[in-house]
Amino acid sequence: MSNSLFGPLSGTARVDTVLDDAAWIAALLEVELALSAVAAEQGTVDPGDADGVERAVAAVAGLDPAALAAESVEGGNPVIPLVKRLKAAAARIQPGAERAVHPGATSQDVLDTTLVLLTRRAGHRIVEDLTACADAAAALAAARRDTPCAARTLGQQALPTTFGLVAATWCTGLDRARVRLGVLLDALPVQFGGAAGTLAASHPHGPAVADALAARLGLAAQGVPWHTERTRIGELAGALGVAAGACAKPATDVVLLSATELGEVSEAAPGDSSSMPHKRNPAAAVTARGSARRAPGLVATLLANADHEFQRAAGAWHAEWGTLTELLRVTAGAAARLRICLGGLQVHPDAMARNLALAAGAQGAGSGHAAELVDRVLAGRPG
Repeated sequence: MSNSLFGPLSGTARVDTVLDDAAWIAALLEVELALSAVAAEQGTVDPGDADGVERAVAAVAGLDPAALAAESVEGGNPVIPLVKRLKAAAARIQPGAERAVHPGATSQDVLDTTLVLLTRRAGHRIVEDLTACADAAAALAAARRDTPCAARTLGQQALPTTFGLVAATWCTGLDRARVRLGVLLDALPVQFGGAAGTLAASHPHGPAVADALAARLGLAAQGVPWHTERTRIGELAGALGVAAGACAKPATDVVLLSATELGEVSEAAPGDSSSMPHKRNPAAAVTARGSARRAPGLVATLLANADHEFQRAAGAWHAEWGTLTELLRVTAGAAARLRICLGGLQVHPDAMARNLALAAGAQGAGSGHAAELVDRVLAGRPG
């Protein structure tokens, strides 16, 4: 799917600039530069050689992504040709500096750490949008705490509720999703294990190098290398899928409640139709649903590839890169479009009262503890 054509309408433009090819290359180089610097600090490479690496990184920073992609085919990942380019540049700039390029690392160390960096950067934008969505839902809940409307079960009118409780329920799911995703993002660690996860090439300084690398990049410490222990990726996939689902719930309700026959809510800037000028489509809710519906398959792919064999996976690891990147995009899209939807959502209490009057069995029935439940949700929101 072309991001330039579909990114804005699907909401993925919010994170495309931190997940595109240029961002990947910049982050790969960021990791390599940080690794050389901390290796010098820990005494595994000469500090003078490490100084040359910084100039080498600047020299290759503008490389063509297509060229690097083509060079990646033979070795199976882009780190291998990137390291070759860095070593060559370092040797030209300062003979001997190539010894400080990629010290003690394997390709997976650099690629996993880069993926973590990009995931955190994109993920925090998703959390920002989820927070804004939850805040908008909370504002609706407070404003419409006592506005009666029909509760609907199995597609049919049931008993009365309040629109405040409807919105409070949206808020609850969005809050839970954003908090859990934020916790997992902050816990994502550096990856540094060397060729077989034993830190042999950095002995006896390996753990110290790994911890220093984490600190320099602002990541969590790894404890031990996690080359083929991918529970973190699975947890992250689940949290992103849950976040997409938390966005899909209010988006679905808005689509249904915006129907001509109900007319209980409407978006502030509804979309039009190419053939029916009378239509006022809930375009933001529709596209939020569209993005969210792509998430479960991507989550399933990541979970299905959790069985990384031995000490380096052949294929399962490779399947993660594009899948996780796309999962970040679609979850970001769902959150970004829902933010637009809820931020200007218009509520029509007259339509709610009219529809509520259609259910003979609900005549005279109250909304129970609906208003109190709204208060409980709003009072208990996480910070």
